[in-house]
Amino acid sequence: MANLHLDKPWRTLVDALPNIRGQLGVFQLANAKFEIIFIGCAGAREPFGLKSAVETASARCNTAVHLRYEITSSYLTRYRELLMLYQAKHGNLPQDNPTERLGRLSPSS
Repeated sequence: MANLHLDKPWRTLVDALPNIRGQLGVFQLANAKFEIIFIGCAGAREPFGLKSAVETASARCNTAVHLRYEITSSYLTRYRELLMLYQAKHGNLPQDNPTERLGRLSPSS
């Protein structure tokens, strides 16, 4: 099975935010220990794409320090896939994600 995890390098929010553009995609926020605390997506209804989605999410997640993101037009599918991967590994969703009904994913790694 192909690696489904988001494996882009982590960047600090302070360094990453000025360089994010208005593309569609998915992102993960992490605390100072690099523990994922939120998984989000920027869709077609987001006014400034990833930039505004990350700004909004990081304002709500007061322990967010790090960010990684992936630009993709299949943002909704990828978003749900990342949530299912996290849930398969940890048994629940990240602490700052709302409860969401998901399918079941059984990754081999």
